Amino acid sequence: MHRRSVIRRTLVAAAAVTSLAFATGCSSDAIGAGGGSSKGGSSSAPSSPSSDSEPQGKQDDKAGEKPGDGATDSPSAESGARVLMKEGTENEQVRELQARLRQIDYFHRSPTSFYGSKTAQAVKEFQTKRGLPATGSTDGTTWTRLLAMTKQPTADQLRPPTTNEPDKPDERCMTGRVLCISKESRTLLWMIDGKQVSAMDVRFGSENTPTREGTFKVDSKSRDHVSTIYHTPMPYAMFFSGGQAVHYSADFAARGYDGASHGCVNVRDKERISQLFEQVKVGDKVVVHW
Repeated sequence: MHRRSVIRRTLVAAAAVTSLAFATGCSSDAIGAGGGSSKGGSSSAPSSPSSDSEPQGKQDDKAGEKPGDGATDSPSAESGARVLMKEGTENEQVRELQARLRQIDYFHRSPTSFYGSKTAQAVKEFQTKRGLPATGSTDGTTWTRLLAMTKQPTADQLRPPTTNEPDKPDERCMTGRVLCISKESRTLLWMIDGKQVSAMDVRFGSENTPTREGTFKVDSKSRDHVSTIYHTPMPYAMFFSGGQAVHYSADFAARGYDGASHGCVNVRDKERISQLFEQVKVGDKVVVHW
């Protein structure tokens, strides 16, 4: 009798535990889907984004847009709704995103690798056209759809010399080592003995804080400079006239010519200016001209 009582209590306890497990969703499949390891739960694994989004994509694609060679084996081709890139992200995947959006006329500037408001707006327009949640952030589904519609960007598409067409260098730029900066074309040419080594887009000060014009020289360099007046980062700063310097600007990378500097010469391509910073020496000439 005692033995039957023990068995009965054991069965009741087991039933209670099972009931509690189902009530809280604590099954091996649920744990596995949440990121933990589960045994024997592969049959309920979530589908890849392409399995449920591709048919919709064929309906949403604009006339004239043809699927490209978007490499599905790309390490950045993630699945699901997990956010891969958003405002503030800065890496090479963002550069590729911008280049691909530019191929289908959603992004209208050179890739910078910085995910700012302009990139977010381009992504939002792309998502809206395809019936995806218009968040402005790039999740796995958005990225997969973009890969399917575009081609792998070429080196020139990822890193075009400039968005702005450089004008003829000022005569003062034709000898020696010179940062030749044109307010007319809004470009910086790094020149050595009259030959162009590299070029990049630049932005200047506003009407209230204009960038000074003339011939100067690089007085000092500071890789991780922070403005003591405005308390903002000025990476790769090369000072040439008092507190005015050529430096990288995350704001320029994000907003383009919608903003202005406090007098400095802003560069929006971080990779290019980091290379320039390594090449320029204290004492090199700086020419700011129209």
